[in-house]
Amino acid sequence: MSVRDVIRSQWPILVVGLIFAAGFALAAANFWRRGALLIGIGVGVAAALRLALSEQRAGLLAVRSKGIDFVTMATVAAAVVYIAWTIDPLGTR
Repeated sequence: MSVRDVIRSQWPILVVGLIFAAGFALAAANFWRRGALLIGIGVGVAAALRLALSEQRAGLLAVRSKGIDFVTMATVAAAVVYIAWTIDPLGTR
């Protein structure tokens, strides 16, 4: 299997991974609230992709049934976004 085939078949998890990487980079650059918000958005994107794509197209995003995966990821996304949005910055950005 070539790299092109892997990218073509696993693009959903790669998109989510890139969003996570950007979030972690922001957090490492001391923009931790923005980074946490981006990580929460990434989980939300994963939930939306899992809901919209078939089992075969979802690739590594498919862990359990579509409903369980979506509810779990949407709940985690909502929690992370809420915490990132409402937590006191304590003098940081």
